[in-house]
Amino acid sequence: MRRPEEILNKILYKRGITQEKDIVEFLSEKPTLTYDPFLLADMQAGVDLLLSEIKKGSRICIYGDYDADGVTSVCVLLQGLGYLTDNLFYYIPSRFTEGYGLNNNALDLIKEKGADMIVTVDCGCVSYREVEYAKSIGLKILVTDHHNIEDVMSDCLVIDPKRSDSKYPFRELAGCGVAFKLLQAVQRSTDMPKSVINNVLDVVALGTVADIVPLVDENRTLVKYGLNIGNSERRKSLTMLRDAISLEKLSSENIAFAIAPHINAAGRMNRADVAVELLTADDENVIRDKAQSLINFNRERKTIQERDYNRCLDEVKGDENIVVLKMDDIHEGIAGITAGKIKEAVNRPVIITTPTGDGHLKGTCRSTENVNIYNLLNNHSRLFIRFGGHKSASGFLMEEEDFDTLKEAMNDEISALMSKDERLFEKTLKYDMEVEPDEITLELAHCLDRLAPFGEANPEPGFLLKNVKANRVYFMGEEKNHVKFDVPGIERSISCVLFRKAGDVADLLCSGRRLNVTGHISCQVWKGVERVQLIVDDIEEWREKNDN
Repeated sequence: MRRPEEILNKILYKRGITQEKDIVEFLSEKPTLTYDPFLLADMQAGVDLLLSEIKKGSRICIYGDYDADGVTSVCVLLQGLGYLTDNLFYYIPSRFTEGYGLNNNALDLIKEKGADMIVTVDCGCVSYREVEYAKSIGLKILVTDHHNIEDVMSDCLVIDPKRSDSKYPFRELAGCGVAFKLLQAVQRSTDMPKSVINNVLDVVALGTVADIVPLVDENRTLVKYGLNIGNSERRKSLTMLRDAISLEKLSSENIAFAIAPHINAAGRMNRADVAVELLTADDENVIRDKAQSLINFNRERKTIQERDYNRCLDEVKGDENIVVLKMDDIHEGIAGITAGKIKEAVNRPVIITTPTGDGHLKGTCRSTENVNIYNLLNNHSRLFIRFGGHKSASGFLMEEEDFDTLKEAMNDEISALMSKDERLFEKTLKYDMEVEPDEITLELAHCLDRLAPFGEANPEPGFLLKNVKANRVYFMGEEKNHVKFDVPGIERSISCVLFRKAGDVADLLCSGRRLNVTGHISCQVWKGVERVQLIVDDIEEWREKNDN
């Protein structure tokens, strides 16, 4: 039987972390992996421009996006630059009436409010026309962004690690990470205390995890320190929101599955400003009010999401290789989540379009592991007024009359992929390594905690129990959709729990057949006693051919 440290090291090696110095850095509570912000293209010129405008007393607008990354990016610069000037305000466009990124109407409003300069966060790198318009009405502009630049880059100072000429060692910063690097550069160029930039790391961690960027390299450093600061309860608003939704501490998992959905709910259901107002507030009454607003938005989001999911599922025939829907009555702010849920249910790429009311359709896409939806859309870019995204999630705006053409084109694309790979949509058990039931111990669970924070590119380790039997099967919950069972080892049994999907495997579990079980290791504390268990991800029948 292997020791916990052996299992930990094998997982590190499998994830490409093989050198002793890299292992020490990866596991360190105080990582040092970070880079000089001035390695980012246009950083020096951007800092010079920003400090010049601050010195002149210029009015500066921070222009963000309505998701959690955009919200936290705005908060980073409002709080950080607020040390140098009180002549700041922010603008976040409406998801419903303006959409993502810069738009000319917003620029007019910002100019009317007396702005002399705009600093974008999490947007703007390819807003060439809008930047030209901003300059034409007398606005100076500095873009900070982290998106791919596959269109004409804005003709202004653009700080983006994904620029083609970038020499920055790490390309995968979130928008809030780029905003933080700008603030870091400002701090190094002024008498700003280092505590000012340290005190925004909690919201940097929030936005980084929420935006599902890889939690490796510099992102891992930012998130580790940010979580420590968040759990030190320096930011009253984040602590009160955490308590209001019954979380014991701030972790990457709690951010991903609880905090971020509440922050995002503001922009989905109402206006993202509410989330900014919460995270930048210090008055407890204001915090309580804004936190309750986010909780209410998130409840509303869940209700509408369930309704829209069922409406869309009713339109799915079940034999599609890609689901392409035109839905007239789907809430625009929920369409992306709904597409993701449908994708999980049918294991096929999903595109949901909704009418904008002016002859256009707004589309949102979610894709399976082996289908790059961005590439498929890009093959037919002529159909879109605008589109963007990445391999697993994308969005677009198109003429309504082109919907049938899009549907046919996407089906042709998937057929072509399937002709090359007949296993394109075949699901397989995913795990990091095989273990024996006796190797799953509290010591191993605590050892694996050193791999946290978990997230994109550093998922919680998955384990396979192969050729095992389920004993003491017990179904739980009002609808019996959870199940608990034991898997015996040589010396003891390991408790296993599967949530929400018990009905899918009930017959298999009760059949007495040998099983392959995958899941991740968790500690459960009950009445002060800590126990280890396997939280099950998937179950399949074991067959000898599985081992061949």
